[in-house]
Amino acid sequence: MPPKTRPGSKTAGARPQNIQELAKIAGVSTATVSRALTGAGHLSSATRERIQKLAAELQFKPSMTARNLRIGRTGAIGVVVPLGHERTQHLSDPFFMTLISHVADRLADHGYDVLLSRVVPTDGNWLDRIAQSGRVDGIIVIGQSDQALVLDEAAKSYRPMVVWGSRIEGHAYHTVGSDNRLGGRLATEHLLAQGCRKLAFFGDSNVPEVEERLTGFREAIKAAGEGVAGALLPVHFVPDMALATISEYLGVADGVDGIFAASDTIAMMTIQALAERGRAVPSDVKVVGFDDLEIARHTLPPLTSIRQDLGKGAEALVDTLLALMRDEDAPSVLLTPTLTPRASSAPGA
Repeated sequence: MPPKTRPGSKTAGARPQNIQELAKIAGVSTATVSRALTGAGHLSSATRERIQKLAAELQFKPSMTARNLRIGRTGAIGVVVPLGHERTQHLSDPFFMTLISHVADRLADHGYDVLLSRVVPTDGNWLDRIAQSGRVDGIIVIGQSDQALVLDEAAKSYRPMVVWGSRIEGHAYHTVGSDNRLGGRLATEHLLAQGCRKLAFFGDSNVPEVEERLTGFREAIKAAGEGVAGALLPVHFVPDMALATISEYLGVADGVDGIFAASDTIAMMTIQALAERGRAVPSDVKVVGFDDLEIARHTLPPLTSIRQDLGKGAEALVDTLLALMRDEDAPSVLLTPTLTPRASSAPGA
């Protein structure tokens, strides 16, 4: 209930419905009330305390929607996951869940809410619609999928946008991501060092990040010289589809002794498919994944993986976006991946 007030006192009457009514009761301007309640701007401590006390007595809570309209912001950031390459993939994918949770935490630290969208593109205007909706102050895109041209076109007219993924030369949008080519080399060189000579790469090279990992894989195979072979198996990120494809491949593949999977999820499906066919990891086939998610520690055997520091990546995504929102220069960020060896590639690792 509203506080009891003395007739004729400044606090008498109904609870103020907006900042203008509170300003009238306090006998000050709306700008003064706004500064007092938000802590922004210059104001004497006595005036600030008086207005804050009055607002508390009247149980007045300012409308954040109205405030955001006045200052031209929504208080929300769009976090968008485009799935042009893999239309049945879900946000429950461990990689998405891990990176999005890090991003949401960093945005919350800066006072922003998250507007999360999973987009299966049907035309080239999907990103423009989000940017022009008036619902977000900026956009973080998780993965380029096969939408690099759409991202590039949007970036020409919409500045506060940053993309998680590989830097593509000549494109206008800002990126934060790992050196996927280096990661591919590290994984393959590790398998070669463990004695593998007939290697396979499992992943969808239509995705720019995976294509870079495949390039690193091929570079390491070529550098190894004669007696080493490498094959490519296109594999979906969706677990059930990946398992079916891998199982079929293992039924006809002869002598593969080292597998580099483009993600930890694909690597998990690889270990399962090998077990179902009676092939032991790592004694018969060694397996390396990519991402080094929490699940990599809990596979049987624990999964060797190329580590992307997603916590650091999320921080860089948010910092880059906030700089762009302030109209500051913000270079793209390239993170250095590292190898985390575990038992899936070497006994006792």
